Amino acid sequence: MNYILIGDSGHGKVIEDCIRANGHQVIAKLDDKYPSLFKMGSYMKGPITAIGNLLDVNTKVVISIGHNAIRKKIVERLQLKEELYGTVIHPSAIISPSSKIGYGTVVMPNVVVNADSLVDNHVILNTGCIVEHDCIAGNFVHISPSAVLTGGVIVQEGTQVGARTSINPTIQIGKWSMIGAGSTVIQNIPDHVTAVGVPAKIIKERGTFGD
Repeated sequence: MNYILIGDSGHGKVIEDCIRANGHQVIAKLDDKYPSLFKMGSYMKGPITAIGNLLDVNTKVVISIGHNAIRKKIVERLQLKEELYGTVIHPSAIISPSSKIGYGTVVMPNVVVNADSLVDNHVILNTGCIVEHDCIAGNFVHISPSAVLTGGVIVQEGTQVGARTSINPTIQIGKWSMIGAGSTVIQNIPDHVTAVGVPAKIIKERGTFGD
């Protein structure tokens, strides 16, 4: 299988390593910092609008941008059918057979997703994070490296959980919020806020898409 990455970024490099670890290859890296389509080594590079020239039945697309709101805006802009998006899971990840991983989602090395969890579409499960049993990670969520969602946690659309954060069982975190790195979340967090600390406390209201 071939892949097109949307976003020529450091995050994209890690996704490419995951793709290669599965025996597949990246054939193009598209980013609007490039004014026109050109070849660089084994890749085609160019603006996002060049995607129509590169898609075929053997090619999948992944949005390789860590910023959740930008990832959503690009998905809305492209208007691709869901079957054109790839799901990339590094072979070192441990995924329960009773869990579900959505399209466009990337699961980095050493991630654990345990029983009956739902990881929705265009989610980033970053290196070494743990999603325990019966959790839900909504569309465009980013669970940062080494973060832990204990059992029954719900993280709603667009929220980012910072590196090494721990979220207590059955906690719910609203849409488009940010949980700062190293936090411990012991109570529910609403939509559109930033919360940090041990225990996590709200320090800032955020925009509609967490900007």
